[in-house]
Amino acid sequence: MKNKFHRAIPLRQNNQLRVTEGGIMKKSIDKAITRRDFIKTAGAGVLATGLGANIIIPGRALAAGKTLKILQWAHFVPRYDKEWFDSFAKKWGEANGVNVIVDHIHIGQVVSRTSAELAARGGHDLIEWFVPPAQLEPSVLDLTDVNQEAERRFGKQLDLCKRSSYNPNTKKYYGFCHGWVIDPGDYRKSLWEKVGKPQGPETWEDLITYGGEIKAKHGVQLGIGLSQEIDSNMAARALLWSYDTGVQDKNENVILNNERTMKAVEFMAKLYKTAMTPEVFAWGAASNNRALIAGKASYILNSVSAYRSGQKKKPEIAKDVFFVPPLRGPRGTRWASEHVIFNYIIPKYVKNVDTAKKFLLALVENYDQAMYQSELYNSPAFFDTPVPSGDRGYTRVRGAKKLRDLHNVWFDKDPFALPGEATDKLKVLKDAEEWSTAVGHPGPASPAIGEVFGTFVVPNMMANAARGMKPKLAITQAETLTKAIFEKWRKKGLVGGTM
Repeated sequence: MKNKFHRAIPLRQNNQLRVTEGGIMKKSIDKAITRRDFIKTAGAGVLATGLGANIIIPGRALAAGKTLKILQWAHFVPRYDKEWFDSFAKKWGEANGVNVIVDHIHIGQVVSRTSAELAARGGHDLIEWFVPPAQLEPSVLDLTDVNQEAERRFGKQLDLCKRSSYNPNTKKYYGFCHGWVIDPGDYRKSLWEKVGKPQGPETWEDLITYGGEIKAKHGVQLGIGLSQEIDSNMAARALLWSYDTGVQDKNENVILNNERTMKAVEFMAKLYKTAMTPEVFAWGAASNNRALIAGKASYILNSVSAYRSGQKKKPEIAKDVFFVPPLRGPRGTRWASEHVIFNYIIPKYVKNVDTAKKFLLALVENYDQAMYQSELYNSPAFFDTPVPSGDRGYTRVRGAKKLRDLHNVWFDKDPFALPGEATDKLKVLKDAEEWSTAVGHPGPASPAIGEVFGTFVVPNMMANAARGMKPKLAITQAETLTKAIFEKWRKKGLVGGTM
């Protein structure tokens, strides 16, 4: 493939970066994204210095006067945006003769904002999604070239990231996945010690046995949502997978209505009655975080962001938070649905395409800083990316040549542990790529999977059963909706399978 990412570009000075709040909402958004809204969404070696750290810029290039407009959700770890990304984007622009404009919006606004810009055929050049944007494939550019260039430079992309940005039916990359977020279990060690399980739960059944005892004796519930929000979506899928079932098979046939799904749904209904309270039906994306930090949850399914928030707001609680890998089902199966998948899209209306692609490659090349400045929230899609030389804004790790080396060292000894706090809490996350998977597991994250996810079919099914609906009826209703969605996208040639 002819490499179009290496062209000489003059350096432009005095460019400005505009960072706006973009309507960031101060309170958690609990309102569901409607089905209608969701369906409508359809030079190497150049060096810049800033904030005590070097930024390596791939490529040189473009005529002066270019503008790159980036829209992305406000990061859950605030320092990522405030102390790193915005400055990185500015300095990349200064080095490449580009005026970079970054707008941050609340994660709950991403779908509607994207829908509006696609409908208007105008807006930002790069838009970052937090889940696979597969259903947007008809409205966005095929990013096969930049994905292939990234693999040429940085090594093979993690499979779960590829399955979250590539459609095997059309052979197109609808997105560029630069990173993902590990989704372990976060538990309060002191509470689990009181019921004889100091290392935390190992199976889903442990949540009923020990989590139920914690609620009965100590008044603290489990923090697993049954609502129309991202964490409830992830938890419901992890439970289905642990029972060796799911929404689809590897060939994109709907398999939801089966005996194993019945067992999983019955389990969730029992778990709710044993160890949770009605508030989980109205939870938003930040509710389980807040419950954990407030001491009102014994266990949640979430990333390290909940723990990081606790370190700043409730350090005494944070010191009591530890982590476990995904829980095992009745046959020993365990899978975690990645908490967030970072995916950039480039809408078809964009004219400044080459500039946008160059920025994506620069971001991957500097992912050591993305990992560190996100306090290990961001995990790389390209583990073999070389660690650049020079001052990187963190204490150098001796012998770390690739991002995987940094990953292993930092998870062995957390550089953000509080004074007097255990530094090896994150060690259980070192092999997370082995037990993490894409939302379409065991198949791809197709447009149909995207719509099923965005319309909350699976957590609604679980919630209906927990509220008292017969599990069989809850499953049948979910299957009917799911099959209709799959058939619609299958007719468009964007989804495989026959059922």
